[in-house]
Amino acid sequence: MSHLLRELIAATIMVTAVAAYTSTYAQAQQPKLSQAQAGYYRMQLGDVEITALSDGTLPIPALSLLTNTQPGEVEKRLGEAYQTASVNTSINAYLVKSNGRLMLVDAGTGELFGPTLNKLEVSLKGAGVMPEQITDILITHIHTDHTGGLMDGARMVFPNATLHMDRRERDYWLSPVNRDQASAANRKYFDEALAKVKPYVDAEKVQVFDGATLLFPGIRSIASPGHTPGHSFYEIQSKGDKLLFWGDVVHMADVQMPDPAVTIAFDVDPIQAAATRKVAFADAVKGRYWVAGDHISFPGIGHLRQDGTGYRWVAIPYVNDYSKTADAK
Repeated sequence: MSHLLRELIAATIMVTAVAAYTSTYAQAQQPKLSQAQAGYYRMQLGDVEITALSDGTLPIPALSLLTNTQPGEVEKRLGEAYQTASVNTSINAYLVKSNGRLMLVDAGTGELFGPTLNKLEVSLKGAGVMPEQITDILITHIHTDHTGGLMDGARMVFPNATLHMDRRERDYWLSPVNRDQASAANRKYFDEALAKVKPYVDAEKVQVFDGATLLFPGIRSIASPGHTPGHSFYEIQSKGDKLLFWGDVVHMADVQMPDPAVTIAFDVDPIQAAATRKVAFADAVKGRYWVAGDHISFPGIGHLRQDGTGYRWVAIPYVNDYSKTADAK
């Protein structure tokens, strides 16, 4: 048996186990929360108002998901952060108010991942915005913890919004050929993309771009492939302030920030994903700008600082007067 074949078999087994875990969790009886636990957090970036929106959290099995690790590394890193091997990861999205537009960066999970998620619409309404008011949705990538909230059954949750995404992302996930070539465990992600994204394509509500593109004044896309073929960052600049929406460059900050080489089973191209992360981390430290991650503990906004050979997360301080947050550097 060749080395490549052994790696392909191991990857298929891992993805199958992950799918089984998430399916079992979603179907299991979960304790009922007294409230929806939705949340939002506002900050001001120059003339742009940014609101972090919580879609909820989901426990995921770190030991079976993280790859390219050293023996004992994951347990050690999580222990230092007072975490167990079942890590409660945040699912965040972001509302951007700029130049008369109401834009979302990603759209949450919808009903796909169980009762501790699917809070985005409640969070959005709590922040004073109705889904019908959203003009644009900037998709970092099509994985359905970022696009599952686009549809509620046959209903478009954001009927007046235009989706923006990299052409490679759309073409990869909506390709019947790619679906047929995927493992049985991975085909569900293609099927979910068809259910959640294709209705917007069919309604001519999707605009694609190619790599680095100025989408709106002060807002541009940056190609960041690896996690998926068309994964994109989105950069916001206003009055000398800057924030970069990272999407899924980080899944488990307590492990991947000290060691950016650590990858995850969901990476389509793990080698490229690690390379993209290393560049992103170094640039965030050099540029001293804000970053926002979809799976960093809510609100997922902060800075990076160098810490030995790795990095450390510095979360945004809680500020009641959000107009001052752009100065908290």
